[in-house]
Amino acid sequence: MVRVRIGSIWHYGVYVSDDEVIQFGYPPREGAERPEVIRVVATTIEEFSGGSIVETLTMSGLEKLRRVPPKKTCAIARSRLGDGGYDLLHNNCEHFAYECVLGVKRSEQEEEARKRWNDYVKAQADKK
Repeated sequence: MVRVRIGSIWHYGVYVSDDEVIQFGYPPREGAERPEVIRVVATTIEEFSGGSIVETLTMSGLEKLRRVPPKKTCAIARSRLGDGGYDLLHNNCEHFAYECVLGVKRSEQEEEARKRWNDYVKAQADKK
């Protein structure tokens, strides 16, 4: 799993080779695409990075034990090429990459945003 920072968010993909990174949509840039046209695509590492620094996932010991074998990860990612159904909170590039690599659909960014929102709502309720 690889990622690049775009402003305040991360964009994720599955690294196959320098010639192939499979990702759910292109990294967000100016003039972002409408969710209904975003698809799983294969690009080069250069296209994926868009000039940003590419980072790899640092897995915990438990994640290393549970990870999908690399060849199967690539096969899963390739099987999803052309898939749509993008949703910023429930089906984004991070969900896609985690599902391919670890077999679990999740987004730490979404989890953090949800936590901040719940903390805000609780703080507002406590003020009353």
